[in-house]
Amino acid sequence: MGGARPKQYLPLAGQPLLRHAVETLRAHPGIDGVRVVYHPADQDLYDEATAGLDLMTPVPGGAARQDSVRRGLESIEALAPRYVLIHDAARPFLDHALIDRVLKALDDTPGAVPAMPIADTIKRGADGLVTETVERAGLWGVQTPQGFDYAAILKAHRAMAGKELTDDASVAESAGLPVKIVAGAETNFKVTSTEDFVRAERLLSSNSGEYRTGQGYDVHVFGPGDHIWLCGIKVPHSHGLVGHSDADVGLHAITDAILGTIGAGDIGMHFPPSDEKWRGAPSHKFLRHAAELVAQARGSIVHVDVTIICERPKVGPHREAMVKSIAEILALPVNRVSVKATTTEQLGFTGRGEGMAAQAVATVRLPF
Repeated sequence: MGGARPKQYLPLAGQPLLRHAVETLRAHPGIDGVRVVYHPADQDLYDEATAGLDLMTPVPGGAARQDSVRRGLESIEALAPRYVLIHDAARPFLDHALIDRVLKALDDTPGAVPAMPIADTIKRGADGLVTETVERAGLWGVQTPQGFDYAAILKAHRAMAGKELTDDASVAESAGLPVKIVAGAETNFKVTSTEDFVRAERLLSSNSGEYRTGQGYDVHVFGPGDHIWLCGIKVPHSHGLVGHSDADVGLHAITDAILGTIGAGDIGMHFPPSDEKWRGAPSHKFLRHAAELVAQARGSIVHVDVTIICERPKVGPHREAMVKSIAEILALPVNRVSVKATTTEQLGFTGRGEGMAAQAVATVRLPF
């Protein structure tokens, strides 16, 4: 690519290339955690690229791609996952349907790769001249993420350490592991050259989808207690808030706003107060559920804005922590989260100190 900045940190449609893939993986409901294998010298660039995302701590890579993947696999050995996906940061356009196909294939095989059949005539050449035409029947262009039985691919990588293999499916094949081919995607190309960056920018601008806005509103009455939960932060107060869950009016309002963008009803439909299992539940579970529904619809949350309405307690001293809390729950950068507060000039139930309210607006981008 040229230039001083590694390509995975170059901006693509306003976000670092790395972030596009990481956000998609992190939002998939079937993925429990995402870890980036990186160069420690790029720590500042990495921190900037992944700000606000709920990721596992990155681990240093090795001299070659194969070394880096092995180190990444070894770093999660204590977690003993059943499956693992290995993805190139330079492929920003993977989607949840592609991930689903790879994961489903792992139900009956230890390895699966997305791939596209080769449509072009293939030539082998030397010294600038064609030496032969290669039969293209049965040839596939392989993509990532590539999925594997975790224990099997870790063992294979250790056995093949030091060899020069071009992808993880090659490692699996060399170890005798069967690898299934699933349908890839034309858009899931690898950004390698400057021309690829131009193509990626054009794809994003032509496939921006539609933007939807949802609103949410919530109220809780004050009751006995010495603190309240507000936007995921425990705030000391002379009273508590009464509710079936933790009565976090801020997160409840945002949850309803996000649900509204995809026509998914309200928080009470998904977490009914009549169900005892939600008694005292932390509201971040509700908000994360709403975010997962957006991800399942192949959408992405662009921005959330919540206004807290009360006389007391003061929101200002906790505003920054609240913004960070919401951003972490939704895997958003903090500049896509807004927390504001206002009073009703001592009018109404909030003005009399009887309770607290919150209203929120969420903006979501969905594909056409």
